[in-house]
Order: sequence, then C-alpha cells, then structure tokens
Amino acid sequence: MTDDVRNIVLGVIAAGISASLGWIARTYLWRRGLRRRQAFFGLPTNSECLLVVNRYAGAEGAVHRNDAFALLELSALIKDCGAHAQIVTHDTAQQGFGERTEYCVGGPTSNQRMAAHLRTLLPGVRINVEQDPGPDRVAFQVGSERYRMEPGTAEYVLLARLTGGQESRPVFLFCGQRAITNQAATRYVARNYDKLRRKHGNKSFSLLLKVVNSQAYGPDVVELVGDVTREAQAPTPSSPASHRAGG
Repeated sequence: MTDDVRNIVLGVIAAGISASLGWIARTYLWRRGLRRRQAFFGLPTNSECLLVVNRYAGAEGAVHRNDAFALLELSALIKDCGAHAQIVTHDTAQQGFGERTEYCVGGPTSNQRMAAHLRTLLPGVRINVEQDPGPDRVAFQVGSERYRMEPGTAEYVLLARLTGGQESRPVFLFCGQRAITNQAATRYVARNYDKLRRKHGNKSFSLLLKVVNSQAYGPDVVELVGDVTREAQAPTPSSPASHRAGG
C-alpha cells in the first residue's frame, strides 16, 4: 500500500470516527434535552395526561376560538414529549390531582375544575366572578395587589405549575381574564420552558403575566409581572370588593 493510499484510508477512517462521535454527541444532547423537557412538563414517554377545557360562555359544549388555539399549542408540546393527551370537559374531570399530568385552561367562571384548583392549591388568588360590568369585573387579586383588565390593552393571566409531592405529576394552570390570555400563557410556557426549568426546576411556581395590546398583537406580546408563588399559596382575608374564585 502506497503512502497516498494509506493517507486516503486513514482520512476516511478519521472522518467516519468524527462523524460517529458527532452523531453520538448530538443524540446524547437531544436525549438529555428531551428528558429535561419531559420532567418539567410531567410527560414521560407514552404517558397519559389530561387536557381540561372550559366552555364558551353562552354556548354549551363549545370552546372559544382562542382556547382552541391554546389546546393546539399544548397538544404540540405533549406530542414532542412522546406522551398522549385525553381531552375532557371541565365538568367531567372528577378525579384528584397528581396521578396524571393535567393542563387546565380557562378562568373560574367558565371552568369549574379551575375554580376548584384555585380554592385548593392557590387560596391567595381571588378573581372577581361577578358578571356586572365595571372596572373590577374579572379583576385578579393576588395577595394585597389587584390587577384590573383593560380589554385589548392590558390583560392578565396566571400561569402555574403545581405539584402535591415529589412523586406526583404536576398540574398546569392557564387562568386568564380572557381566552386570548389563556393562549398567550400556553405560548409563553412553550417558548420559555427552558428558562423556567433552569429557574424553578421541577418545583411548584405561580407567575403572573400581562398580555400587552392584544387587539394589535394578539397573544404574542407578554410581559412577566412577577413570581407570585408565595402570595398565591397564602390565604388572603375576604373583602367586599373581592370574590373568591368560583365562589
């Protein structure tokens, strides 16, 4: 074998080894990223989860257009994790939490399941469920702070990941003042889950988000108002202007 042939053979072998090592490294990184994503969203491969949907006001059995988009965002996320979703309506999801991962969409006026979660898991969150028009309609109170909705300009949504224990599966809440804010929250968690995972790990957290100028930008422009985990989990005293969610 001449030196030229030997060099060619060695070059081919080296290229093959480099390609194999590169493929192994990429596969390892992809699998590690997938495992982290699955752990954060509570979605092991081939696991089952619940998508709990609310109702469209005034239309029995119907779902608001923006809530349907929120479900599509979550469905894509679930599929990417290799899990399977069962869609159930808010008034038929009669089971505890922790056995299966749950994604609950909608405010307490349209989602009984959400109202129950807020009462049980986030007693420090109160939402004005009165239907009378006024500045406090669907206003959020978290701790001592109140957040009023300005339709189309400034609207709020609570994004929460809650667990009952280390071994239990999480419950994700997307509780907004309007349907478009629910969609904004699902899009926010899909885009920012890695940042959220690095900050919170697989622990419980509650974030208050503000959807800015939705009449022009839809669900795309979202600001983080703050981490309200402590305030949301601490009961607040009742007040005449504030109504417990679902009450």
